[in-house]
Amino acid sequence: MLTSLQAPLFFGLLAAFVTSIGLVVVALRADWSARNADLFALAAGGMLVTLTLLHIAPEAFERSGQAPTFILLGFLGGLALSQIMRLVASESGSPASPILAITPLLAIAAHSFIDGVIYAVTFASSFESGFFAAIALIMHEFPEGVIAFALLRSAGISNRASFFWAFLAAAFTTPFGVLVSGPFMYSVGEALLGQLFALSAGLLLFVATGPLLAPARDEPPGRTLGAIGAGVALAVAIALAPIHAGHNHSGHDHDEPHQPAFARPVFHKSVS
Repeated sequence: MLTSLQAPLFFGLLAAFVTSIGLVVVALRADWSARNADLFALAAGGMLVTLTLLHIAPEAFERSGQAPTFILLGFLGGLALSQIMRLVASESGSPASPILAITPLLAIAAHSFIDGVIYAVTFASSFESGFFAAIALIMHEFPEGVIAFALLRSAGISNRASFFWAFLAAAFTTPFGVLVSGPFMYSVGEALLGQLFALSAGLLLFVATGPLLAPARDEPPGRTLGAIGAGVALAVAIALAPIHAGHNHSGHDHDEPHQPAFARPVFHKSVS
């Protein structure tokens, strides 16, 4: 089993490294990131909702006919968990903001963990499938670290603690997902992957439209629209990156036109 996990674990660690670069970039500017935490959160909200709608949700719909139901369950689950955290904060007498950051952080951790599962499953299908899946997913790892960090900083958590918890949620969980799913990767089919994708899409949509966009109530409209627009623009650039499976399993080039990563499924055959 260790041999079969070498490739997905390597790409899982690479994804964690790319996420960590994003964390380091914002953490090195501690004072500046603290002053602009709300703008970071707004940009992250625009980025996350765009990536979810252009990349994650289409993957879910491609793999599972039950994707709409699971997206709704993910969104409602995030909402319910957020309200539970609010109740815990009010009853414990603790500062509300750090506790309320738990829900979106868990959503990001769940999505990052599912990325690790996808690495393991697609490499079990074929090396080519796994390679192109990994490249496409790694494209959004850098902003994932920034998003997690922005959430924590906007909740008033210190720079060092934000770096640590964002690393655990957005970086560590990807190779952990590879290791946990490794023994079961040959029994996971596209339908189950689609349902997991849909759950994470619903969770992330809640995070993007709820906690991340909450500062829009306090920021001037011009700064709000500018930050959200910057996040959307970056997400569109990532989604349109020319990452695709350019060869079929027989070694011949596809004749179909060039498409962005979110416009086509990463792999086509079931691994169940």
